[in-house]
Amino acid sequence: MFTTFFTLARPGYWVKNAFMLLGVVLAWFYHPQAVDFGLAGRVVWAFLAVSVIASSNYVLNEIFDARTDRHHPVKRSRPIAAGEISPGAAWAEYLLLAAAGLAMAWPVNRTFFAAGAALLAMGVLYNVPPLATKQIPYVDVLSESLNNPLRLLLGWFTVSQSEVPPLSLLVAYWMAGAFFMAGKRFAEYRMLGPEQAAAYRRSFRWYDDEKLIVCMFFYATSAALLLGVFIIRYHLELILSVPLVAGLFSYYLHVALKPASAAQAPERLYRERGLMIYLVLCLAVFLGLMLVRIPALYELLNVPPAEAPPLWRF
Repeated sequence: MFTTFFTLARPGYWVKNAFMLLGVVLAWFYHPQAVDFGLAGRVVWAFLAVSVIASSNYVLNEIFDARTDRHHPVKRSRPIAAGEISPGAAWAEYLLLAAAGLAMAWPVNRTFFAAGAALLAMGVLYNVPPLATKQIPYVDVLSESLNNPLRLLLGWFTVSQSEVPPLSLLVAYWMAGAFFMAGKRFAEYRMLGPEQAAAYRRSFRWYDDEKLIVCMFFYATSAALLLGVFIIRYHLELILSVPLVAGLFSYYLHVALKPASAAQAPERLYRERGLMIYLVLCLAVFLGLMLVRIPALYELLNVPPAEAPPLWRF
């Protein structure tokens, strides 16, 4: 029975909370004085707190998706859909995880706690009728991907609670998440087919291949433009990473187009070894560019230097 409850919490999905780390790196960049010997332990504790809150949202998702999950060839084996655990017991697990996650978030700081509570609230908005945004075309993708900037904020607030990251970056992170979530929908739709997809989730009654590809293009373009605003305004050196970022979007689309694509379940993307290597390369280049200043680049593009200095000058 314990194994069933453990499965219901989906600890394998905790890898998604690695998106917090960008917020940690950015806060470190802007506020190096906030970094102390206790930061590593605080980041680990914050990661666990967010993961417990996320697990409560996963339990809530299975409670309300149990009936329609039975129309999905993979998700029909989930604990509630398969009848391995009762809805009452699942509700008890949800409440326990939600309370534990918020209790763990409180000692970090109040802004971190507020962002954690917002992440918990998004789980309610996404899953619980009458709103249940996961059933509304386009809103389903936008509401689920809103967890992306929330995770960035959670990482940022782990280090600094005096301000928030630039809005251009937060919205770019949101749009990038929307691109990945739309890719997930696209892969699911292609695998299930129109009839089974519509039986699985109401929003799929509106979608088709063309609409999903078009909205992926919209989200990717929006993310790129807003990322450009952030780069020009705050750290021009990051413009050298733009080809890699464009390549990441293209690589993910390539993965989404595969039969039985791993994009259907982002937590299994680690099986796409090439994509993972490319992602690590992108992160390494991003971090490296955050730490340097290239004066010639500002002269070439006629852009005034940003006020926020890098951590070190090489």
